[in-house]
Amino acid sequence: MGTKPDSLFRWYDPPLLWAAPALAAGFIRLLMGSCRVVASEGLERHEETLEASGGLAVYATWHQRMSYHFYYGGFRGLTMMVSKSRDGEYAARLAENLGFKCVRGSSTLGGIEALREMIRLTKAGHLSGMLADGPQGPARVAKIGALAIARASGVPIIGVVWGANRCWVLNSWDRYLIPKPFSKIAVYYSPPIWVPQRTKGSDLEIYRQKLEKELNEGTRWCDNFFGHERPWRKVKNSRDPEIGPI
Repeated sequence: MGTKPDSLFRWYDPPLLWAAPALAAGFIRLLMGSCRVVASEGLERHEETLEASGGLAVYATWHQRMSYHFYYGGFRGLTMMVSKSRDGEYAARLAENLGFKCVRGSSTLGGIEALREMIRLTKAGHLSGMLADGPQGPARVAKIGALAIARASGVPIIGVVWGANRCWVLNSWDRYLIPKPFSKIAVYYSPPIWVPQRTKGSDLEIYRQKLEKELNEGTRWCDNFFGHERPWRKVKNSRDPEIGPI
C-alpha cells in the first residue's frame, strides 16, 4: 500500500543488473555462433582501408542491425557509446560481457564529454563503433557522432550492415532485427569515408548524407541478396525515398 512504482524494482535491480547482461551475452554467443556468413560485399576494400589507416576506423551501422555487431564487434574490442539511462546501464553491461569498451553518454546527457572520450580513445589506437541513428532515431537517419570522431581522430568511417535469410522483426521504433538460429548472413562494408579535420557546417552535412546513403545502400544489398521483402518497410519517420513517412 502506497509503494512508489520505482521502489518495486529496487530489490531486483542489483541482481538483474549483474545476471541479465551475462545471460543475454551467453544467448547472443550461442545464437550468433550458430549463424554462418555466406556472402560479403566490400570485404577486400575493408581490409585495404584498415591497412591504410593503421588498423583504425570508426564503424557505423543502423540501430536496427545492432544484434550482429554486438557479437562480432566484441571480438574486435570496439569502443562504443552507451546512454546513461537505466536501459543504457543494462546495455553497457551486456556490451562489456561481449568484449566491448563502453563510454557513457548520449545526445541528451553527457554527450559532449562522452564524444571527447571516444575521440581520445580512437586517437590512442582503439577501434570505435557508433549507431548512426541511435539511440532513439529517427530510424535510418544518420547523426553526426561518427563524423565528429572520424574528423577529430583522422581515421575513416566504415559503414557495416548485415542481413539474414531468416529474422525475427521486433515491433520497435526501428523494426529491430535478430537473426534466427542457424541463419545465413550477408555483410556489406561501405567504401571508407574520410572526413577532413577542417570540415564544418554545410560541408559536414554532405558527409552525413554520404554516410546515410552508404548505410541504406548496404541495407538494401544485404536484404536483396536473400530476395525477401524489406523488413524496414514500416519504419516510422524515415527519410529514405523508398520508404517515406508512415
